Amino acid sequence: MTKQIRLEHVSKIFGSRPKSIVPMIERGMSKDEILAKTGHTVGVYDASLEINKGEVFVIMGLSGSGKSTLIRCFNLLNKPTSGAIYLDDENIIMHNKGRLKKIRQERIAMVFQHFGLFNHRTILGNVEYGLEIRNISKEERKQIALKNIEIVGLKGYEDKYPEELSGGMQQRVGLARALANDPDILLMDEPFSALDPLIRREMQLELLDIQDRLQKTIIFITHDVNEAFKLGDRVAVMKDGRVIQVGTPEEIIEAPENEYISEFIKDIDRSKIFQAEHIMIKPNALVSMKDGLNVAIKEMKSNGLSTVFAVDRSRRLKGLITIDDAVKGLKEKKTIEDVLRKDISSVYKDEYVSELIPKALESTYPLAVVNEEEKLVGIILRVHVLAGLVSEDVNGNDDVNKE
Repeated sequence: MTKQIRLEHVSKIFGSRPKSIVPMIERGMSKDEILAKTGHTVGVYDASLEINKGEVFVIMGLSGSGKSTLIRCFNLLNKPTSGAIYLDDENIIMHNKGRLKKIRQERIAMVFQHFGLFNHRTILGNVEYGLEIRNISKEERKQIALKNIEIVGLKGYEDKYPEELSGGMQQRVGLARALANDPDILLMDEPFSALDPLIRREMQLELLDIQDRLQKTIIFITHDVNEAFKLGDRVAVMKDGRVIQVGTPEEIIEAPENEYISEFIKDIDRSKIFQAEHIMIKPNALVSMKDGLNVAIKEMKSNGLSTVFAVDRSRRLKGLITIDDAVKGLKEKKTIEDVLRKDISSVYKDEYVSELIPKALESTYPLAVVNEEEKLVGIILRVHVLAGLVSEDVNGNDDVNKE
């Protein structure tokens, strides 16, 4: 993957003599001790990160961990005390004000927690604002703004004012305003934390949908571990101004760096983190539609199974055969097509375990996992769905189809 942003040993210390504080940190003094002794606040210390183009990178931590300080370093709203920040191999800390202004206007946009909308402007006027200060023509900025208003699901509200909209709708306006400049990078500082739970979930899904279409690089701040693991391709966990661990949600769950991380993630809802591909097993028994029922019976007997999935020459799923149907069909000189059961449940490999639970409970047979081309890539037993909720080892090695 293409690296778009790279932080090298970035620190941000607030106070009159920030660089004098570094030796105290190196000697092991805590943030609280440094604040009490010197009046300086350690926001971030020695943060090194690499962020890929097009990924959702989440920075999470408790209040005071330094996550909001860090995200403001990406666009130099907080100029680091030390370190380097590379955007496509350019160290933006070295840029002059003119160059930095251009980057903020065209390449990096920010979405704030409390919306930051202008109450005296319409929704259209708010979304146009960034284009207006770039001197984009009135007609062009209107067309761009209307397009982005539609992207966030607010078509028809362009002439309303912020006070006429709900909190969730106002946050959509903030997102549309950020998208209007067509930035490469979106910085989102706890954008959904002020919303009620239902609207928050809707906005999370909306963001994932928009990201799927636009493929922006998104750096997202949250203190909510479930939100972090739901949205993030990768997650960085911060504590006391330091980055403690970076990894995919699965990597952090399966191998927490220390006791702090373990405690932090203990209450996550695993069913909304793990997907079908994490709990499926590869089918160790299959039959082709060109095979006969003798082959199907032999395949089931040799693998100790009561059912077997059938696929075509391209491995596309066609249905399922039970041992009883196969034996009866053989006596009646039927074909695989004649006894094929098509009332089976198939799921895509990126579906979350929470979505699989009702399907697993309702289905008599194992779940078939297919890809976008409807090719069979895995099988999930009911026990695997339950194991995915509680077990650290979600990839089972059981024989398939024994239910």
